[in-house]
Amino acid sequence: MSNIELNTTAKDLLSIRSMIAELEAEAEALTDKIKQAMTERGEETLTGDGWKASWKNVSSSRFDSKSFKADHGELYAQYSKQTITTRFTLTV
Repeated sequence: MSNIELNTTAKDLLSIRSMIAELEAEAEALTDKIKQAMTERGEETLTGDGWKASWKNVSSSRFDSKSFKADHGELYAQYSKQTITTRFTLTV
């Protein structure tokens, strides 16, 4: 791939990422409107023509590795394993 093609491809990618960010912000605003309607109506579930929305509390348990490491450093080190990944970044 030539430098001209690479420049075009990189600029296209940056443009698409910008569009995605704008769409995600718009989706978040629409989500907030639906949540507001649910709050105003005092309902956890709403349905419409071909859609259903639910917004309710969900309980879960997660392992607090930071606290475990602070309290049991040796045991944490014994059961930790290092992973290697690759990361692609494109910045302006």
